[in-house]
Amino acid sequence: MTKYHAIRDQLLDRLDTMAPGEQLPPERVLVRELGVSRMTLRRATDELVASGVVRRRPGAGVFAVGPKLDTALSATSFTEDMRARGLRPGSAILSFERRAAGARIGRRLEVSPAADVVHVTRLRLADDEPMSIEALYIPEGTVPGLSPEDLENASYYDMLRTRYDVTIARGVQTIEPTVTDEEESDKLGVPLHSPALLFERTSWTAEGAVVEFVRSIYRGDRYQIRTELSVPQVAEPARGTTP
Repeated sequence: MTKYHAIRDQLLDRLDTMAPGEQLPPERVLVRELGVSRMTLRRATDELVASGVVRRRPGAGVFAVGPKLDTALSATSFTEDMRARGLRPGSAILSFERRAAGARIGRRLEVSPAADVVHVTRLRLADDEPMSIEALYIPEGTVPGLSPEDLENASYYDMLRTRYDVTIARGVQTIEPTVTDEEESDKLGVPLHSPALLFERTSWTAEGAVVEFVRSIYRGDRYQIRTELSVPQVAEPARGTTP
């Protein structure tokens, strides 16, 4: 193991004992404690910044970010997910409009390109920290009378059930890596071209009606995908038979 990798691992060990938002000691202190050059320390710190383990604030120092949030491959809302983690969910409406679906969104929602849809863009928050940008498309007939205030710090799924008597029965979701553009970086508070996860999801009712198409950009430094795997059990051949 190189000196640089050894220093990186020592910093990771230190971060395991730190709370999110806690500041690492100043560079001059770490150089003395770890017995390394400033160049080696900076290289190790730069890698931790790039991987999302710490955050550098110009003029202030380097701060622990805390563990990434696992997002399971399940049909739970952002609000339910954050509450289950003991975090306070929130959202800010970035845009709200009613417009014609157009060809691409029409295909996703299984409606005519001329059909009216509601397009909402929200900044999703956890304990007031930006986590994702969500673009939500809904057939107008599914949510008559919907207003921006209805979705401010509220769960869309909860509102569907309680106000519109609509329950989501199934969905199809894709996930792919991406990087943030200028606008996304500004809203999420991350550097330009930061790693991110792109989620696209279409959901249906039990009757087969499309309820939503969602396109979300999640911060790569705060999220990781978790999935449970099972190993198929192979039945043993009966005695006296050849496998």
